[in-house]
Amino acid sequence: MPDPDPRLDAWRQLLTAHAEVVDVLERELREARGLPLSWYDVLLHLHESGEGRLRMHELAESLLLSRSAATRFVDRMQKAGLVTREACEADRRGTFVVMTEEGRAAFRAAAPIHLDGIRRHFTEHLDDGEARLLAGVLQRIADAARAAGTIGGPC
Repeated sequence: MPDPDPRLDAWRQLLTAHAEVVDVLERELREARGLPLSWYDVLLHLHESGEGRLRMHELAESLLLSRSAATRFVDRMQKAGLVTREACEADRRGTFVVMTEEGRAAFRAAAPIHLDGIRRHFTEHLDDGEARLLAGVLQRIADAARAAGTIGGPC
């Protein structure tokens, strides 16, 4: 029975769609490249930085994680040879997370698989108008949530 409140129904459908699509994308990426989706996300953020590196707190904020959770991700990825840590010369308390050549290769190999999965499981179900509408609505909601409280932690 559908919820009589269409806003609560929209909320439930958003959560369900997100969980289902992320589960499929995770499975496809692991099967094809042995790479967890969360690791791909780290590599994506490092790649998009332009330099292949971000301060630990910037990475945590971009992943919407606490610094301790980001540190655990980075620890595992460092053991796998995908990233390294470098001290920040300007601020000895700061640490950069840097993508290695092995990390770059893993990202390049995984990106086409992930993007194809996004297309098949998400974007091909939207026309251009629906995509623009959905992006605008979700941006408005994210902006309101950010205004209600900060996402991420201090440096």
